[in-house]
Order: sequence, then C-alpha cells, then structure tokens
Amino acid sequence: MRSGRRSGRAPDASAMERRAAAAAAGGPGPGPGPGLGPNLDPGPASTSARCPGPGPGAAAGPPRNVLDLPPELLVEIFCLLPGMSLPGLAASCTKFHQILATDTIWRRRCRAEYGVSENLRRLETMGIACRDLYVKRVNPRFRSRRFVKLFPDTAQVDYRDVYTHLLHPYRNILGLWQPDIGPYGGLLNVVVDGLFIIGWMYLPPHDPRVNDSMRCKPLFRIHLWEKNKAEVECMYGHKGSHKGDIQIVKKDEFSTKCNQTDFHRMSGGRQEEFRTWLAEEWGRTLEDIFHEHMQELILMKFIYTSQYDNCLTYRRIYLPPPSPEDLIPPGLFKGTYGSHGLEIVMLSFHGTHVKVTKITGDPNVPAGQLTLHIDMTRRVHLPDIEHLQNFDKLSRIVLEIHQQVQCDQQNQEHCHASTQHCLDSSQPACNGVQERQEQGVNAAGVDMQMDAEGAAAGEPGAAGLPFVLPVGVMARNEVYPRTCRACFYGTGLIAGHGFTSPERTPGLFILFNEQCFGFIWLDLKSFSLYSRIEDSLKNAQAPFREAFELMLKNMQSWTS
Repeated sequence: MRSGRRSGRAPDASAMERRAAAAAAGGPGPGPGPGLGPNLDPGPASTSARCPGPGPGAAAGPPRNVLDLPPELLVEIFCLLPGMSLPGLAASCTKFHQILATDTIWRRRCRAEYGVSENLRRLETMGIACRDLYVKRVNPRFRSRRFVKLFPDTAQVDYRDVYTHLLHPYRNILGLWQPDIGPYGGLLNVVVDGLFIIGWMYLPPHDPRVNDSMRCKPLFRIHLWEKNKAEVECMYGHKGSHKGDIQIVKKDEFSTKCNQTDFHRMSGGRQEEFRTWLAEEWGRTLEDIFHEHMQELILMKFIYTSQYDNCLTYRRIYLPPPSPEDLIPPGLFKGTYGSHGLEIVMLSFHGTHVKVTKITGDPNVPAGQLTLHIDMTRRVHLPDIEHLQNFDKLSRIVLEIHQQVQCDQQNQEHCHASTQHCLDSSQPACNGVQERQEQGVNAAGVDMQMDAEGAAAGEPGAAGLPFVLPVGVMARNEVYPRTCRACFYGTGLIAGHGFTSPERTPGLFILFNEQCFGFIWLDLKSFSLYSRIEDSLKNAQAPFREAFELMLKNMQSWTS
C-alpha cells in the first residue's frame, strides 16, 4: 500500500508518475495498488499482468504504441476517459494500474462527471448555516459543543474513494423527484454539493408572496465518513444530523428511512412541533390565521405530513423539454390556491395546448393532477378596461367560447361515429367529412391551425394589452402586472375534499409575460397568480420527449 495512506494524505501525483516510469522501464513492480471499490473492482489481473515494454537494446525514437508514451501524457489521456472505463484499464497491466492510482485523474473525473468542487456552496444566502450542514458533532449524546468538519482539508481526500464509493454508487438518485406524501406531493432535487450528495426539498415562499424566492431545506446527505464507506444521514428535525438509510427500490424510484426518529421530537411535545412547523411552513402563528377553514386545512396537513418522519418514497420527474414553437419557455411555477396557500405547478406545451400539472397539491386536487388545460386556438379578445372590470361581461365572453367548444366536441364525436360507420359500410360519401377533420377545420368553419399559429406568434405584440381584474374576483395577491400579452380560453380542475366529484370548469388564462401568468376561475370567482421558479435544478432534463410524456401520464395515476 502507499505510504501516503499512513499519513492520511492522497498520494503525490509526481511520485506516482516516477514509479510508473520506473516500472515501464523494466524495473520491479510496486506490488498491489489500492482497490477501486466494490462496484469498480479491477480484479486480480491488475496486480499480475505486466505491460510489454521496449527491449533493452531498443533504439530511441518516436513511440510506436500507447505503452511507450510518457506517464505524464498518459495521465492527461486517462483524465479524459469516463470513470467507468478506468478500472478496465487498471486491470490490463501494471503500468496502467500504477498510473491510475494518481489522484489527479479521479479528481478531474469527479469534477467533469458530477461537478465536484472543493469550494462548498455558500448556503448562507439560502438561509442554511454551513456549520449545521457540513459539520458533525463528535458525540451527539453529550452537549460538549465540540464539532469537527467531515473533511477539514480537501488535500486529505482520496478522490478515487469519492468516485467509487460515493458518486458512482449513488449516481442514480441524482436529479428531480416527487415524494409520495398523499395529496401534498413535493419537489426534491438531489445534487452533488462539494464532497456531499444532498437532497434539497424546495418549498414555496410564504403565502401570498408568490414573487419571492423559493425556500430550500436539506432532508438527507451522503458522504464518506470512513475509508471506502459512505454514510447516509437524515437532516430532518432540529437536533442536527443523525443516522438514516437510502434504498433504491427500482429504476426511477428510491426511498429514505430515518433510523433515529427521536431526533425529530421536541421537548415541548406536539404543540411545540406544530408551532415550529407553522412558522416554517406559513411564516406566521395560529393566532394570525383567522379563517377557521384555513386553520383546519393547516392542522390537517401538519398531522398528515409529520407522520412520515422523513421515511418517504420518491419518484423521478423531469422538467418539460423546450421547443422553438413554445409561446414562452416551459418550466416550474409557484401559484396561489386560496386557503391552501402557494403550490408548485409545471407548465408544458403539447402542440396547440398548454398543460399545467400540480407538483404539490392539497386535499381537494392532489399533486400530479392537471390543474389547468389551455387551448391556444381559442384566443379571448378582451374588452376595453371599463367593460373588463365588469365580471358578467367577461364571464359571457368566456362562456360563449365554452359552449362553442362543447358543441365542437359533440360535432367531432358525431363525425367520428359517421366516419366509422361509412368505413364499415364502404360508403365513399363520407370522404368529405374525413378530409374536413384532417384539415383541422371545426364545425363553424374556423381554421384552428391558422389561429394556433397566430397564438404562437405572440400577437398582438410586445407592447401588451391593458389588464385589470374584474370587480368581485377574489385574489390572494393584488400585485399582478397591469398589461398582458394574450388571453386564452381554458379549463381548471376543481373537486370536493378527498378529490371527490372532480370537474373541469371554464376560465380565462392570462399570459402576462415569460415569468408570470394568471387564471380566472369563473365558477369560484377567484384569481390565481403564477410566478416562474428561477432556481437552477440539476440533472432534471428528460432524456427524450417520450420519457417526459410518460412521466406526466404516470403522475396522474399516482394520486388518482
């Protein structure tokens, strides 16, 4: 083994290169090098195979194969190879095995493949103290106030251990996830942060400040505590980190478990835990909430979510893939939902339709459901400001479109039935009906495709149209833009408690700008305002469009 091991420091790169050069010149081998971990074991060949070197009488000249290259050049070449291919190289011969013990190679692979950096992110800007996240008490049973850093000196870190025992084994949990917390859902981003893997739960800002930044809370972290051993710690609660566990259930699904749930308890009992949770979740006390129904919803959520004790199952989700034809960039938004507070939604484009899916939900409409469905072929031309303030006037305009949509749907169903009957009867008289459907022309003779192209063009232009909420429409947040780019007909999903009697009701989708949109629920006579989530979420892109569509379909089945 290496002498650097005894001192706790990583092997010196230049020393390794000199030893490799000596071995390549025909000198005695250095013996077995350090292992590559259980998942990347090079096998016994790494210590027994010898590279054929040039003979003693070989004349000096340009290298004829890769074995003749100098060690420093081989180091540079190996730094460019994927980490998964390095164990096979190490097993091929002694020279490669010795060179691949150079920590520089593994350090650069950790950076290139997982974004590892010695400079840990400044978490104070997110309201998280680095001391609470990146240090560990020596003995939690005693209040000694002694803390030690997990990695006090990055020079002592063996990056091969980091790659083979931390990053590679847990690579499949990196990305964006939705926890299974009944109707409430959630948004978790698992990232490599410094020399840790951390699961960050993203929480909306306090109601009704929809334009504020998201809040982040660490739920678990994974790190190398001992050589060749990764340790999982639960970060839930207010007593510091404690033992946890992570199990990869199947592809695109994993679960977390807390092994010391007593760390979640507070000395003041459930009452103190509730008040602390309320201050974090809502930014207020129970006395500040006068609406009785809202108090019931808040208490219900606390009782439901706290029973899990951070023992949760997560399913992978993706951000919607963008397209040049999209009216605005798709992505995640936070929006107001009345007494339920702020919730996270995902806006995605599907041809001439826009879907807004809940990432977090409530007992009425749970997470995963399609909260808004917008038809961009149904543009709504708003009246002037004076008439726009009249709710009845706006309601009549939207309801007329709603009735037309229902009539078109009935006509399409009738045409489809007639076409099927004609095909079964082999009657050519129905060809005109079929051609009319294929051309995308509705029963009223309106070319829907041309209208959709006009909507995608962003008409009436960047100047914007004046907009104001009609009198009598309730809004949690009165701070909304006073101009909009366009308005479209859409439907919103409403339901009773427990997702009973779900129903799609008509409404007005207002596109203010790329960062903000709104929706007027006609039946509820209320307004929801949505603001884009600006946080950079890592490893969240779908590998292909079909994977996103399948994920969106599965999300609805998780909570149906």
